[in-house]
Amino acid sequence: MEFSSKLLENAIYEVSQLPGIGKRTALRLVLHLLKRPYEQTADLSKALLRLKEEVKFCKNCHNISDTDICEICANPKRDRTLVCVVEDIRDVMAIEHTGQYKGLYHVLGGKISPMEGIGPQDLTIASLISKAKQGEIKELIFALSSTMEGDTTNFYIYKQLEGLEIETSTIARGISVGDELEFADEVTLGRSIVNRIPFEGSLKAN
Repeated sequence: MEFSSKLLENAIYEVSQLPGIGKRTALRLVLHLLKRPYEQTADLSKALLRLKEEVKFCKNCHNISDTDICEICANPKRDRTLVCVVEDIRDVMAIEHTGQYKGLYHVLGGKISPMEGIGPQDLTIASLISKAKQGEIKELIFALSSTMEGDTTNFYIYKQLEGLEIETSTIARGISVGDELEFADEVTLGRSIVNRIPFEGSLKAN
């Protein structure tokens, strides 16, 4: 692809580094930004820079937050004995949109994946186990995607909880095997949480 401007080429290259965006889509977006009023493009740039510089991660659940403790963890109406284990913030948002869950979350920051060099030490599993040992948590809900990596991560955490009086469950298989939570419709996801099953039962099913 030939460019008449090095500035245009550089902008397209940077935008094309975003996931799911190829060179043609990047070109369309950059040209759109170029047509917008300067103030709007400047506001976008400032918002992205502020996000990068000022965003925090909740000290309790590791969710993205503007403060040290996120709004969900700080809400006194949430059930603190119930914790839903998810991969990232997209899963938190998907579950929150269902309106069916009133507990807290724990964001792992990924899934165990030896093929990608991601081990338990690269996730926030240690802090989850530490919270579990404090005794306030009564139930952990595993809400990772139904993939080999998700199942491996669930099982690893389950084994780390041995000896603790904590009930473990997993979302019902209304979510198809291999599906990511963020793409599930709200009704299906909500029912999967409400109709969750004991984790040991899911092991026998497999």
